[in-house]
Amino acid sequence: MTGVEIIAAAFARSDKRAALMPYLMGGFPDIEKSLAIGHAYADGGADLIELGIPYSDPLADGPVIQAAGAQALRAGSTVASVLEVAQELAGRLPVVVMCYANLVLSRGQDQFASALAQAGVSGLIVPDLPIEEAPTLLAACDDRGVALVPLVAPTTPDQRMAKIGSRARGFLYTVAVTGTTGERSQQPTDLAAVVKRARRYTDVPVAVGFGISTPQDADGAAQAGAQGVIVGTRLVRAAAESKDPAEAVRALVSDFAGALR
Repeated sequence: MTGVEIIAAAFARSDKRAALMPYLMGGFPDIEKSLAIGHAYADGGADLIELGIPYSDPLADGPVIQAAGAQALRAGSTVASVLEVAQELAGRLPVVVMCYANLVLSRGQDQFASALAQAGVSGLIVPDLPIEEAPTLLAACDDRGVALVPLVAPTTPDQRMAKIGSRARGFLYTVAVTGTTGERSQQPTDLAAVVKRARRYTDVPVAVGFGISTPQDADGAAQAGAQGVIVGTRLVRAAAESKDPAEAVRALVSDFAGALR
């Protein structure tokens, strides 16, 4: 199966109202523990994993994930070592890598896509790669069966959303709120309208992320029509605050999974 097919199957076979995709910062707090956290996500009921590659200038990330990335870099995390984590986890559930464009471009788009495929990675998210600059990477990923997952936001105009949605592979990452990643005390009141608009313009599942902080938030996203829910900062913070990060996140993921059932 290609990565595109693996992602489609994960959404289709989920036992939840929306597939659950927790975010993992690769190499945080170190490579070994990040791998343990990834296995805990699978044990807790995740359907897919979003695996971040740490970067020195993570413009889409809030302070918690920024700090985790900085710690991962200090601990010696590299693109190669994070892809080793991906390869270990891909035997259990689909892995979608999230990284910034410089990490792709500096290695060459064909070479980067090949490295993902060789590691068993199913998809790739590049939040700072606009649709106008994506054709070369999209072709490289398509050639290797890796889903290039684009992002849309509440502020994306309809014409642009239609263009992005038509080129989406795997799923369409729909940002719930403007701004960076992070926990919010309240969810947007127009989320259902945002999700409805995103679903209108694509044939792949719509997954909602940014600001999903509690099981209740996840339930609300599913009720708003999301076919996938991405949880990041809350889990990264739990891992940072616990002496047993894997157990802490396993329990949390189980709570999110329960809410979505």
